[in-house]
Amino acid sequence: MDKSDITLERMRTFVRVAERGKLSLVANELGIGQSTVTRHLQELEEAVGVPLLSRTTRRVTLTDEGSRYYANSIQILRLVEQAGDEARGARGAPAGTVRISCTAAFGVLHASRFIFAFQDRYPEIGIDLSLTDERVDLVREGVDIALRLGPLTDSSLKLRALGQSRRLLVASPDYLAARGRPVIPPDLSRHEGIRMSNVAGSETLALQGAGGELHMVPFAGRLRIDHGLAAREALVAGRGIAPAHRWLVDDLLAAGLLETILVDYSLPSVPLNMLIVPERAAVARVRLLVDFLAEQIADIPGIEKSISKR
Repeated sequence: MDKSDITLERMRTFVRVAERGKLSLVANELGIGQSTVTRHLQELEEAVGVPLLSRTTRRVTLTDEGSRYYANSIQILRLVEQAGDEARGARGAPAGTVRISCTAAFGVLHASRFIFAFQDRYPEIGIDLSLTDERVDLVREGVDIALRLGPLTDSSLKLRALGQSRRLLVASPDYLAARGRPVIPPDLSRHEGIRMSNVAGSETLALQGAGGELHMVPFAGRLRIDHGLAAREALVAGRGIAPAHRWLVDDLLAAGLLETILVDYSLPSVPLNMLIVPERAAVARVRLLVDFLAEQIADIPGIEKSISKR
């Protein structure tokens, strides 16, 4: 083989294998047989003239030459995609797929309906939505955009601050009728707390009084949960008290299924941000979705506007 055998198809297959680490996953994603994936990789390595991947029975990893080739391949494929976007944009029809990762409960309750509206406006744009509370590696997983709650460490990604998510202490009327209503922060020690097991420091609540005084209150209970939607169900079922994002429980508060407690005290808000892979930010369909989501999310109850951008 010679360099003319370095096709975009083989390069795309290589990039996905480098990002996913398993040939079977890539075969499923691309809708082709695993033998075809193997053939693409072999043909590409023959054309390049060096080994790009190191294969074991459990995983495929990049060689040193493969790492350099991967970085260059990403740039080439994105330029090809951007050229196609610009050509399609000339006739006013954004098209292609955008991959987005979103924290699960926020995605079910809010982001999904925004995506439906976005696709109604841009019917040629496909959306691949992944709902997970895990901090996925956007580049490795082939994700364009991520909506994340909490502190960030992804300094290499483009950040768009969407706001601060306000939190409330809530419980059901039945629970409060049976166990009494806390009046001051120390009263929480006599109550059942519903804790989020995937949130660091959930065994202590930091409550700030109207005068600025800070109360660090131990928070315990028999139920620990790792999913916001399950916490909603537990609260409505009267299993205890929990700190909850307002966007998570606003409809339940309006319906009278939950009530706020200790309203003279506030919990720290949590940052809500959008992360974008820098090389994808200029792609027309990605840019359209970023702007659309930012506009819609600003109207969600409990999201207080941020002004910082990076």
